[in-house]
Amino acid sequence: MIVASLTTGPLEVNCYLLGCESTRKAAIIDPGGDAKNILQMLRQHDLSPVMVINTHGHFDHIGGNRSLVDATDCELIIHKDDAPLLQRAAEHAQIFGLSTTRSPEPTRLLDDGDVIELGELSIKVIHTPGHSPGGVCLHVGDYLFVGDTLFSGSIGRTDLPGGNHQVLIANIKNKLLCLAEETRVCPGHGPMTTIGQEKRSNPFLN
Repeated sequence: MIVASLTTGPLEVNCYLLGCESTRKAAIIDPGGDAKNILQMLRQHDLSPVMVINTHGHFDHIGGNRSLVDATDCELIIHKDDAPLLQRAAEHAQIFGLSTTRSPEPTRLLDDGDVIELGELSIKVIHTPGHSPGGVCLHVGDYLFVGDTLFSGSIGRTDLPGGNHQVLIANIKNKLLCLAEETRVCPGHGPMTTIGQEKRSNPFLN
């Protein structure tokens, strides 16, 4: 399994490249923008993108959707409850005084428990609403891509439309903290952490 990351877009979103070593197929997770840099990193790792996965539909995580889909003809995947956010991204960006490129319509809608096949990799979808209605985490091997659900020492904000603090906390505790402590948590912003570290020291979860 190949995992690489780069910071993208005006709000410095962590975009992750997840690749299958044997088939060289890749998923692009949360392309916040800077599609040229993402494509360059794919070439550096000799990876062929077959899908873009949005962990949720907020504008800062989807800014590169259009350019990447146009350039690669790959699938665009998001949870069914956040699909409507894709077309409201410009409205959401205006709240922050920013703009974004309109996303294409998704080609696949996710549900809790779905499995996304990527070459020889199987990515389990964990629905974790609270930051947004259709927020998901993606579990593959000992990696967990969490979008804006969980951060190192913090959690996703819940004051945006569709957010719910109690729901977010419950989902983190019931669906994520039960994973192996060595699971590497790859958040949408900021540094990586582990499930064990967040169980021990995250003030929002204790």
